[in-house]
Amino acid sequence: MARHLHADREPRIVAESTCLGPCDPAERIHVTIMLRRQEEAHLDALLHQLASGDAAAKPLSREAFAQRFSANPDDIRKTEDFAHRHQLKVERVDPAESVVVLSGTIRQFEAAFGVTLERFEHRSIGQYRGRSGPIVLPDELGDAVTAVLGLDSRPQARPHFRLRPPFRPARGGAAVTFTPPQLASLYGFPAGDGAGQCIAIIELGGGYRAADIRQYFRGLGIATPPALVDVNVGSGRNVPTGDANGPDGEVALDLEIAGAIAPAAKLAVYFAPNSDAGFIQAVNAAVHDTTNRPSVISISWGGPEPIWQAQSAQAFNRVLQSAAALGVTVCAASGDSGSGDGLQDGAQHVDFPASSPYVLACGGTQLDALPGQGIRREVTWNDEASGGGSGGGGVSTLFDVPVWQQGLAATLADGSRAPLAKRGVPDVAGDASPQTGYEVSVAGTPAVMGGTSAVSPLWAALIARINAAANTSVGWINPTLYKHPDALRDITEGSNGAYAAAPGWDACTGLGSPNGARLAAILPPKPSS
Repeated sequence: MARHLHADREPRIVAESTCLGPCDPAERIHVTIMLRRQEEAHLDALLHQLASGDAAAKPLSREAFAQRFSANPDDIRKTEDFAHRHQLKVERVDPAESVVVLSGTIRQFEAAFGVTLERFEHRSIGQYRGRSGPIVLPDELGDAVTAVLGLDSRPQARPHFRLRPPFRPARGGAAVTFTPPQLASLYGFPAGDGAGQCIAIIELGGGYRAADIRQYFRGLGIATPPALVDVNVGSGRNVPTGDANGPDGEVALDLEIAGAIAPAAKLAVYFAPNSDAGFIQAVNAAVHDTTNRPSVISISWGGPEPIWQAQSAQAFNRVLQSAAALGVTVCAASGDSGSGDGLQDGAQHVDFPASSPYVLACGGTQLDALPGQGIRREVTWNDEASGGGSGGGGVSTLFDVPVWQQGLAATLADGSRAPLAKRGVPDVAGDASPQTGYEVSVAGTPAVMGGTSAVSPLWAALIARINAAANTSVGWINPTLYKHPDALRDITEGSNGAYAAAPGWDACTGLGSPNGARLAAILPPKPSS
């Protein structure tokens, strides 16, 4: 007897797509099966302790996590047996990641999961593979499998950066744009270079040339540039095009901000296909990477919650839970399209994965500052009137209010306040307006860029500096931040559409922008007495 995958729902086909007909039945694809963990109740208990600030709760090493919470060997065996019955090849098994990767033809996967796979085309995203029909599993796998990813290949996320032409350098005359080290100084980042740390950077397209990145760092006076390591996930590769308006712009922005602020840290770049399977696999690989061992992950990609399939969002959130249990900080951009997150349905939406409670959601501000003279004013980033974007933020529909946000309220644009009924986004903020943006270089050409995707590597580099100085990993910092809101610069001006900035936490800039020295004082865990 067969059963439907419990978390599955009919996948959403991208609006205004045209069906081109069935897929080639002989085409070979890869599909990722995600499995439940062993000792789920014990992991939930650890996460609850960490969320509540229990000083006795300590993150696990990757080795200890793998020993306790890997996929059940019997579930793996049953998945392999299922694959063999349907002539599917087992390509990879990773118990710590709880994944089994299969390959086979379209015809074989359609028969194995009872679905129909067709080709679609959209004017903006091109051709992709889409699925119709619910996924069907045999009874012996129904409870073991948490997600089946890769049957459809539609692009899942977009990069959250904005390009600001023309280039206006900050180093001559009045500063309206900044180098990353200038912003680190303005925000009071503690001294240091991130030595001994690894920052994981997730990229779902594009690439870089190492010579271009080294040239940028030399221009900032960084004699020894960060070590760059590419990690290929699935079919993802470092494939630069030189187009600053495309994914290459995102890759350059991420690497150059993180590397300029933490130049002694290793930068591990996880390249993956832009699909739910690729995105989840990339973060899963970084979380459980026992070679590079990143202590912080920066994610500048995401998509509105409604476009995510239930099984994909749940599977992704389980990976982020693993990061929290391992003491790996995950920073993610909250989006560049204000309170609607780019959906033209008249409703308010937040961006995922930033909306996960296990992520430090990074919103956007606009600065009035001069290097060496400090910040004179900082407001919510909102350039919507000129078509330039606005920081994402609002209230999740997927995740309950975490314990550390209980009792908070979102201030609406009309000044009224609404108690949080679900997880509030963002948690923190930083300079994101292209008008006061980051001086970077894409394929050797200077550019000024902004967007909340600049704020994620900004915070990731700050965390790397703090980790290096304290010789520890500060890990899942959300619970600590909400206990110490005075460690941030409270932003009280501006709006992102439906929500307004206000004293304390708000749905535009969260708790505020970084005060690096105060954060360095409160984030490292204190020794147990």
